[in-house]
Amino acid sequence: MSGQDKASSAADVVIVGTGHGGAQAAIALRQKGHEGSIMMIGRDAVPPYERPPLSKEYLAGDKTFERIMIRPEKFWADKGVELRLGSGVTEIDWLAHTVTLSDGSVIGYRKLIWAAGADPRRLGLPGANLKGIHYVRDKRDADAMMAALEAGAKRAVVIGGGYIGLEAAAVLRKLGCEVTVLEMQDRVLARVAGEEMSRFYEAEHRRQGVDIQLSQGVASVHGEDSFVTGVELTNGDVLPCDMIIVGIGIVPAVAPLIAAGAAGSNGVDVDVFCRTTLDDIYAIGDCAAHANPFADSAIIRLESVQNANDMANTAARAIMGDKEPYHALPWFWSNQYDLKLQTAGLNIGYDAAILRGDPETRKFTVVYMKEGRPIAFDCVNTMKDYVQGRKLLEKGVEKIDPALLADVDLPLKELL
Repeated sequence: MSGQDKASSAADVVIVGTGHGGAQAAIALRQKGHEGSIMMIGRDAVPPYERPPLSKEYLAGDKTFERIMIRPEKFWADKGVELRLGSGVTEIDWLAHTVTLSDGSVIGYRKLIWAAGADPRRLGLPGANLKGIHYVRDKRDADAMMAALEAGAKRAVVIGGGYIGLEAAAVLRKLGCEVTVLEMQDRVLARVAGEEMSRFYEAEHRRQGVDIQLSQGVASVHGEDSFVTGVELTNGDVLPCDMIIVGIGIVPAVAPLIAAGAAGSNGVDVDVFCRTTLDDIYAIGDCAAHANPFADSAIIRLESVQNANDMANTAARAIMGDKEPYHALPWFWSNQYDLKLQTAGLNIGYDAAILRGDPETRKFTVVYMKEGRPIAFDCVNTMKDYVQGRKLLEKGVEKIDPALLADVDLPLKELL
């Protein structure tokens, strides 16, 4: 008996993950004329929804869940996409073309798209299992934070000064909480931005009343009656708190793929068509390690909606026999207070940073250079710079006089 015969059900294309990548893969397959069956499998108990608003508009109460759904629930049924929700994949048999779910059922497939994303990196220290420690991955996490706030939590400690931590801090301040941000490195956003941008956001959060503590490690979490009461720092100080938000990075959710034999050390390796080393299995989004053309072909993972959506389109085209290599300019965004940070490109390996505008005006751009050419733009409340900077990067403009880039009266489009 074949593995397909053993399966309790089957689909022509099985998509694991119901985030941006998984949803876009299903949409793209139908748009490109795929007539076979499609099944999406997700750990969430609700239909596909946007993840970035969880630490921003949804947490703040500015958007309802219905407003962050990728498509209305009826859309998936209308498009013939079966949703298997509330269950993850625990095992892959790539020879038999089956996956086993956490509920024990076995699903057969012809093609498999792995879009499971990543899980928040957990604290590994005394007290890490106390109630009141929150991570931000899915709707349940955001709902738990909202419930804690409704129950009266007013003092929050945010561990990690990356996008997630700072966005959560901004929302919590808006909601009237006392907030302390702890960052182990000597500046926030150290992994994604240059020092100019880091110092600007540190100053902004402090101006908004956030206590930013840099080069500060956490030794343990204190609690009483199984609930958090404080955070003990490596210097011995204890910060009293009612809740803790952790944003210390993510871990690619690829264990079943690696166990099945797929190549990968930081996530799972994919080629230019998003194919893994296992026949008929593709991987997209946060978990997919690929040679990125905008990072001098370095093997990287990109944690962004853009990457998930564009990889989904690449995989869908490949499955439909219309192979087109993945080649998309990376872009990101972050909303904090009234500041909209938009990033185009990757600043990996930059050797110079040019300030365009004055941070005091709360409208400025940082241009990252490598060997005389622009490789990335960080734009704060400067939409025109972002749009025109993207075009510069997509065109692959070579060396540009730094003085021209720094001249705010010269539109970037004039440098195309």
